[in-house]
Amino acid sequence: MLGRKAREAAADKAWLQHASDRMEEKGTKGEFSAKAKKAGMSTLAYANKVLADGGASPELKKQANFAKNAIEASKK
Repeated sequence: MLGRKAREAAADKAWLQHASDRMEEKGTKGEFSAKAKKAGMSTLAYANKVLADGGASPELKKQANFAKNAIEASKK
């Protein structure tokens, strides 16, 4: 039987894998990272900048929030 931390880690990987599969189907995988690279920033730094920017579009803010959550989940 899995412990609590192991179950949480498995759940984190499951949502992340599902989201990754959906982005591949839609053809949007890597889009936000490409925007960050074009801006000369890391993905996390660009996500923080976008989330702090009041003028960013709602779609870009959603991408930034997802990127930030995915990076944090992958560090667990």
